[in-house]
Amino acid sequence: MRRLLPLLSLVLALPAVAESNLSISGKVGLEARYFLQDPSFPGQHGSTALSGIIEPEFQWSDESQNNLFSFVPFLRLDQRDSERTHADIRELSWIHVGDDWELRTGIRTVFWGVTEFQHLVDIINQTDAVEAIDAEEKLGQPMVNLSLVKDWGIIDLFVLPGFRERTFPGVDGRFRGGLVVDTDLAEYESAAEEKHVDLALRWSHTFDVYDIGLYWFRGTSRDPQLRPVTRSSGETVLSPFYPQITQYGLDLQATIESWLWKLEAIRRDSKSEEYWAAQAGFEYTLVGVSDSAVDLGLLMEYGWDERDDPGLTTFQNDLFVGTRITLNDAASTEFLAGAGYDLDTQSKSFLVEASRRFGDNWKVSLDAGIFSSDDPTDVAHSIRNDDYVKLQAEYFF
Repeated sequence: MRRLLPLLSLVLALPAVAESNLSISGKVGLEARYFLQDPSFPGQHGSTALSGIIEPEFQWSDESQNNLFSFVPFLRLDQRDSERTHADIRELSWIHVGDDWELRTGIRTVFWGVTEFQHLVDIINQTDAVEAIDAEEKLGQPMVNLSLVKDWGIIDLFVLPGFRERTFPGVDGRFRGGLVVDTDLAEYESAAEEKHVDLALRWSHTFDVYDIGLYWFRGTSRDPQLRPVTRSSGETVLSPFYPQITQYGLDLQATIESWLWKLEAIRRDSKSEEYWAAQAGFEYTLVGVSDSAVDLGLLMEYGWDERDDPGLTTFQNDLFVGTRITLNDAASTEFLAGAGYDLDTQSKSFLVEASRRFGDNWKVSLDAGIFSSDDPTDVAHSIRNDDYVKLQAEYFF
C-alpha cells in the first residue's frame, strides 16, 4: 500500500495543472461470503467471511484528447485470509492517440476471449486468484502496446517487461487444496525470473458476421506448475514454478440472427509439454419473451484439453449449459446460471450470478456456487466442501 501513496499524491496534484480535464470516479464495496459446509483442510476458516474493497479511478486528458492518463489502484481488506488482503495497481498508463495508431504505455489490463465459462486465449494479465474462483479478476500488467488500425484489421504489438506472480489463498483461505501454496518459494525456468521480457503479437478484425482474433505469445506462463516442497520445519507446501512457453491462440465469434457461435483454441509449447485445448459453443437469445422487455439467453459450451488429465486442468472433457436473463429495466437487472459436468470424472458444479442497481450509485450482487467431486485425482475435488453464497454491495462515485 505504501507504494501506492506517492502515485496517488501525483494524481491528486493534477487539478492544479488542468482541473477541467481530470475526472475522479470509482467504487467502494462490502462483501459477505457464507460457506455451507465445514472446511476440508486444517487451518481454513469457518462459515463466514467479510471483506471490503476500494477501487478509485483517476483519468486526465489534454485539450486535444490525444493524450490520456489513467490511474486505477485497488485494495481489498479480508477478515479471514491474510493473503486475500492485498493491494494492486490495476492501471497506471499513458495512452497517446495518432491518426491510425495508439501507443499505450504503463500498467494495464487487456482481455481477450469470447466464450462464457472459460477464457483459454486470455494470456496477457495474471489471474488474481484470491479475488474470485472464476479467474475473471486480473492483476495489472506492465506493458508497451502499439496498436495499428488498418482496413484489413488491427495489429497489436506487446512488450511485457515485468511478470506478475499469481495470488493464492493462504492457510486460512477457502478454495484451496490440502497443501498451501507458498509464493515466497516461486521458481522460474528463465534466469531473468520475474524480469523476463515477454512478447505478444495479435491481429483482430471484424468482417460480415465474424469477429476474429489470432495471436502469438512468447514468455513466462501465467499458469504455474505447483510442486511439493518440504520446508526445514518438516511442513510440505507447494512451490509455484513458471516455465517459458510459446502459445498460439484463436478466438472467433459469429453473429447469425439470434445466435452467437463461439470458439477459443490454443496451442501451447514448452520444454515439458505440448498440447492443444479448445472451448466452443453457442448462445441463443430469445428477445422480448412473451412480448415483454425480458431477453432470455440459452448457452451451451464444451471444453477439451489434449492432455486429458483432470489433475492438470478442470476442463479436459467438460460440458457446460446455462441461461442468461436480462430484464432490460432501469435497474439493469441481470441473472446468469450455469452448470458444468466433467464427462470423465462425473464432477459437477453449479454457479449463479445476479445483480441489480439501486438508485444512481448502488449495485447489489448475489453469487452462489455448489461443487461436487468424488475423484481425488480431480482438481475440483479440493473445493468439494466450498459451496458458498456471496452478497456484495457496491457504491459507485
